[in-house]
Amino acid sequence: LDECQEWIQKPDYCICLDSGALDYSTMWLTSTLRGMIALNLKVSITENGVHSGVSGGAIPETFRIANSLLDRLEDTETR
Repeated sequence: LDECQEWIQKPDYCICLDSGALDYSTMWLTSTLRGMIALNLKVSITENGVHSGVSGGAIPETFRIANSLLDRLEDTETR
């Protein structure tokens, strides 16, 4: 760290996470960490089952609503 002080300077924050390293004699940097989330998502539109041939278009598709909600968690265009 002393050798890199000019490059590192004085950071405002230092967040340490246990991401592992290949050895203890080298300074390792983790730039990103992936996480995991588990959930049960239920989208309800009607109280009773309705045939799509009878109500198609008039009642929103629950799959499309769920997909739209999940799209808010991650950019599907991976920009």
